[in-house]
Amino acid sequence: MIKIFKYTILMLFLNSFVFAQKVKLTDENLKEVGSYVSQSMINGSKAVRVVKDSTILLDDEATFARINNIEFSEGVITVKVLSKILKNAPSHARGFIGIAFHINQDNSKFEAIYLRPANAMAEDQLRRNRSTQYFAYPDFKFTDSRKTAPGVYESYEDMELNKWIAIKIAVKGQQAKLYIDGRKQPSLIVNDLKLGHGAKGAIGLFVDIGTEGFFKDLVIQNE
Repeated sequence: MIKIFKYTILMLFLNSFVFAQKVKLTDENLKEVGSYVSQSMINGSKAVRVVKDSTILLDDEATFARINNIEFSEGVITVKVLSKILKNAPSHARGFIGIAFHINQDNSKFEAIYLRPANAMAEDQLRRNRSTQYFAYPDFKFTDSRKTAPGVYESYEDMELNKWIAIKIAVKGQQAKLYIDGRKQPSLIVNDLKLGHGAKGAIGLFVDIGTEGFFKDLVIQNE
Protein backbone atom coordinates (compact mmCIF):
# COMPACT_ATOMS: atom_id res chain seq x y z
CA MET A 1 0.00 0.00 0.00
CA ILE A 2 2.85 2.39 0.86
CA LYS A 3 4.62 1.57 -2.40
CA ILE A 4 1.45 2.33 -4.38
CA PHE A 5 1.05 5.63 -2.54
CA LYS A 6 4.67 6.64 -3.24
CA TYR A 7 4.28 5.67 -6.90
CA THR A 8 1.11 7.77 -7.22
CA ILE A 9 2.80 10.81 -5.67
CA LEU A 10 5.79 10.37 -8.00
CA MET A 11 3.57 10.19 -11.09
CA LEU A 12 1.63 13.28 -10.05
CA PHE A 13 4.93 15.11 -9.60
CA LEU A 14 6.26 14.05 -12.98
CA ASN A 15 3.02 14.90 -14.76
CA SER A 16 3.12 18.44 -13.39
CA PHE A 17 6.82 19.00 -13.99
CA VAL A 18 7.80 21.84 -16.32
CA PHE A 19 10.92 21.51 -18.47
CA ALA A 20 12.51 24.91 -19.14
CA GLN A 21 14.93 25.34 -22.01
CA LYS A 22 16.85 28.46 -22.96
CA VAL A 23 17.10 28.43 -26.72
CA LYS A 24 20.28 29.53 -28.48
CA LEU A 25 19.19 31.80 -31.32
CA THR A 26 22.02 30.85 -33.66
CA ASP A 27 21.87 30.51 -37.44
CA GLU A 28 21.93 26.72 -37.04
CA ASN A 29 18.81 26.79 -34.82
CA LEU A 30 16.72 29.06 -37.06
CA LYS A 31 14.99 28.58 -40.40
CA GLU A 32 13.82 31.49 -42.53
CA VAL A 33 10.11 31.26 -43.37
CA GLY A 34 8.92 34.21 -45.42
CA SER A 35 11.60 36.28 -43.74
CA TYR A 36 15.25 37.28 -43.66
CA VAL A 37 17.21 36.39 -40.51
CA SER A 38 20.62 37.61 -39.32
CA GLN A 39 22.67 38.02 -36.17
CA SER A 40 22.86 41.59 -34.92
CA MET A 41 23.85 44.00 -32.16
CA ILE A 42 21.19 46.38 -30.89
CA ASN A 43 21.47 48.74 -27.90
CA GLY A 44 24.57 46.86 -26.76
CA SER A 45 22.90 43.42 -26.85
CA LYS A 46 23.34 40.47 -29.16
CA ALA A 47 20.06 39.62 -30.83
CA VAL A 48 18.50 37.96 -33.84
CA ARG A 49 17.20 40.36 -36.48
CA VAL A 50 14.11 39.26 -38.42
CA VAL A 51 12.57 41.14 -41.35
CA LYS A 52 9.57 40.04 -43.42
CA ASP A 53 10.16 39.07 -47.05
CA SER A 54 9.02 42.20 -48.91
CA THR A 55 7.49 40.16 -51.72
CA ILE A 56 4.80 38.87 -49.31
CA LEU A 57 2.21 41.64 -49.43
CA LEU A 58 -0.61 40.16 -47.33
CA ASP A 59 -0.78 40.57 -43.53
CA ASP A 60 -0.80 37.76 -40.94
CA GLU A 61 1.11 35.32 -43.15
CA ALA A 62 3.81 32.75 -42.37
CA THR A 63 6.63 35.26 -41.86
CA PHE A 64 8.89 34.18 -39.02
CA ALA A 65 12.18 32.60 -38.02
CA ARG A 66 11.26 29.02 -37.17
CA ILE A 67 13.08 27.40 -34.23
CA ASN A 68 14.55 24.04 -35.25
CA ASN A 69 14.04 20.78 -33.35
CA ILE A 70 11.60 22.10 -30.72
CA GLU A 71 7.97 21.06 -30.37
CA PHE A 72 5.58 22.98 -28.13
CA SER A 73 2.04 22.20 -27.01
CA GLU A 74 1.41 23.65 -23.53
CA GLY A 75 3.59 25.67 -21.20
CA VAL A 76 5.21 29.09 -21.18
CA ILE A 77 7.20 31.00 -23.80
CA THR A 78 9.23 34.02 -22.71
CA VAL A 79 11.30 36.30 -24.94
CA LYS A 80 12.48 39.88 -25.18
CA VAL A 81 11.58 41.78 -28.35
CA LEU A 82 12.38 45.16 -29.83
CA SER A 83 10.87 46.52 -33.02
CA LYS A 84 11.63 49.43 -35.29
CA ILE A 85 9.78 50.63 -38.36
CA LEU A 86 11.79 50.33 -41.55
CA LYS A 87 12.49 53.47 -43.56
CA ASN A 88 10.61 52.12 -46.57
CA ALA A 89 7.67 50.81 -44.51
CA PRO A 90 4.10 51.46 -45.67
CA SER A 91 1.91 53.89 -43.74
CA HIS A 92 0.07 51.10 -41.91
CA ALA A 93 3.26 49.62 -40.41
CA ARG A 94 3.04 49.39 -36.62
CA GLY A 95 6.22 47.56 -35.59
CA PHE A 96 4.47 44.17 -35.64
CA ILE A 97 6.45 41.65 -33.57
CA GLY A 98 5.66 38.55 -31.53
CA ILE A 99 5.63 34.77 -31.31
CA ALA A 100 4.11 32.14 -33.58
CA PHE A 101 3.41 28.74 -32.01
CA HIS A 102 1.83 25.37 -32.85
CA ILE A 103 3.41 25.68 -36.31
CA ASN A 104 2.79 22.53 -38.34
CA GLN A 105 5.42 20.78 -40.44
CA ASP A 106 4.92 22.70 -43.68
CA ASN A 107 4.13 26.07 -42.04
CA SER A 108 0.59 26.02 -43.44
CA LYS A 109 -1.06 26.22 -40.00
CA PHE A 110 -0.07 28.06 -36.82
CA GLU A 111 -1.31 30.60 -34.30
CA ALA A 112 0.39 33.73 -33.04
CA ILE A 113 0.30 36.59 -30.59
CA TYR A 114 2.02 39.79 -31.59
CA LEU A 115 2.41 43.44 -30.57
CA ARG A 116 1.82 46.73 -32.37
CA PRO A 117 4.00 49.12 -30.32
CA ALA A 118 3.25 52.10 -32.57
CA ASN A 119 -0.45 51.76 -31.78
CA ALA A 120 0.23 51.98 -28.06
CA MET A 121 1.84 55.38 -28.69
CA ALA A 122 -0.99 56.76 -30.85
CA GLU A 123 -3.35 59.61 -29.96
CA ASP A 124 -6.29 57.73 -31.48
CA GLN A 125 -8.04 55.55 -28.87
CA LEU A 126 -9.21 52.91 -31.35
CA ARG A 127 -5.65 52.36 -32.51
CA ARG A 128 -4.47 52.17 -28.90
CA ASN A 129 -7.02 49.43 -28.26
CA ARG A 130 -5.25 47.40 -30.96
CA SER A 131 -1.80 47.20 -29.36
CA THR A 132 -1.84 43.38 -28.97
CA GLN A 133 -3.27 40.77 -31.31
CA TYR A 134 -4.03 37.05 -31.56
CA PHE A 135 -4.60 35.33 -34.89
CA ALA A 136 -4.61 31.82 -36.33
CA TYR A 137 -3.33 31.05 -39.81
CA PRO A 138 -4.77 30.64 -42.36
CA ASP A 139 -8.47 31.00 -41.46
CA PHE A 140 -8.58 33.49 -38.58
CA LYS A 141 -6.52 36.59 -39.34
CA PHE A 142 -6.99 39.93 -37.59
CA THR A 143 -9.47 40.99 -40.27
CA ASP A 144 -11.61 37.94 -39.51
CA SER A 145 -11.66 38.54 -35.75
CA ARG A 146 -12.61 42.19 -36.21
CA LYS A 147 -15.58 41.12 -38.32
CA THR A 148 -16.86 38.34 -36.06
CA ALA A 149 -15.73 39.45 -32.58
CA PRO A 150 -14.52 43.07 -32.52
CA GLY A 151 -12.10 43.77 -29.69
CA VAL A 152 -12.06 40.21 -28.31
CA TYR A 153 -8.68 39.17 -29.75
CA GLU A 154 -6.80 42.44 -29.29
CA SER A 155 -6.22 44.90 -26.46
CA TYR A 156 -4.30 47.94 -25.24
CA GLU A 157 -1.04 47.68 -23.34
CA ASP A 158 1.67 50.22 -22.54
CA MET A 159 4.72 49.72 -24.77
CA GLU A 160 6.99 51.61 -27.14
CA LEU A 161 8.93 51.21 -30.35
CA ASN A 162 12.72 50.95 -30.14
CA LYS A 163 12.66 49.57 -26.59
CA TRP A 164 13.03 46.03 -25.26
CA ILE A 165 9.72 44.49 -24.25
CA ALA A 166 9.52 41.27 -22.22
CA ILE A 167 6.81 38.95 -23.52
CA LYS A 168 5.40 35.92 -21.71
CA ILE A 169 2.81 33.68 -23.37
CA ALA A 170 1.25 31.01 -21.17
CA VAL A 171 -0.66 28.27 -23.00
CA LYS A 172 -2.93 25.75 -21.28
CA GLY A 173 -5.52 23.74 -23.19
CA GLN A 174 -7.32 26.16 -25.48
CA GLN A 175 -6.35 29.22 -23.44
CA ALA A 176 -3.42 31.57 -23.98
CA LYS A 177 -2.47 34.55 -21.82
CA LEU A 178 -0.09 37.31 -22.81
CA TYR A 179 1.93 39.12 -20.12
CA ILE A 180 4.06 42.19 -20.80
CA ASP A 181 7.15 43.32 -18.86
CA GLY A 182 6.52 41.11 -15.83
CA ARG A 183 3.08 42.50 -15.02
CA LYS A 184 0.91 40.28 -12.82
CA GLN A 185 -2.24 40.73 -14.88
CA PRO A 186 -2.39 39.49 -18.48
CA SER A 187 -2.62 42.04 -21.27
CA LEU A 188 -4.61 39.67 -23.48
CA ILE A 189 -6.57 36.47 -22.78
CA VAL A 190 -7.60 34.10 -25.56
CA ASN A 191 -10.01 31.42 -24.34
CA ASP A 192 -10.56 29.59 -27.63
CA LEU A 193 -7.31 28.95 -29.45
CA LYS A 194 -8.42 28.17 -32.97
CA LEU A 195 -6.17 25.15 -33.58
CA GLY A 196 -7.94 23.40 -30.70
CA HIS A 197 -7.05 21.50 -27.55
CA GLY A 198 -3.89 19.42 -27.87
CA ALA A 199 -2.43 21.43 -30.76
CA LYS A 200 1.33 21.19 -31.02
CA GLY A 201 4.12 22.29 -33.28
CA ALA A 202 7.13 24.52 -33.68
CA ILE A 203 7.72 28.05 -32.40
CA GLY A 204 8.66 31.03 -34.57
CA LEU A 205 9.92 34.60 -34.10
CA PHE A 206 7.18 36.51 -35.91
CA VAL A 207 7.30 39.87 -37.70
CA ASP A 208 5.05 41.54 -40.22
CA ILE A 209 5.23 44.25 -42.84
CA GLY A 210 7.51 47.22 -42.27
CA THR A 211 9.10 45.80 -39.11
CA GLU A 212 12.75 45.46 -38.23
CA GLY A 213 12.42 43.00 -35.37
CA PHE A 214 14.97 41.90 -32.78
CA PHE A 215 14.70 38.93 -30.40
CA LYS A 216 16.77 37.67 -27.46
CA ASP A 217 16.55 35.56 -24.28
CA LEU A 218 14.06 33.00 -25.60
CA VAL A 219 13.05 30.42 -22.97
CA ILE A 220 10.55 27.64 -23.61
CA GLN A 221 8.90 25.75 -20.74
CA ASN A 222 7.14 22.65 -22.01
CA GLU A 223 4.61 21.34 -19.53
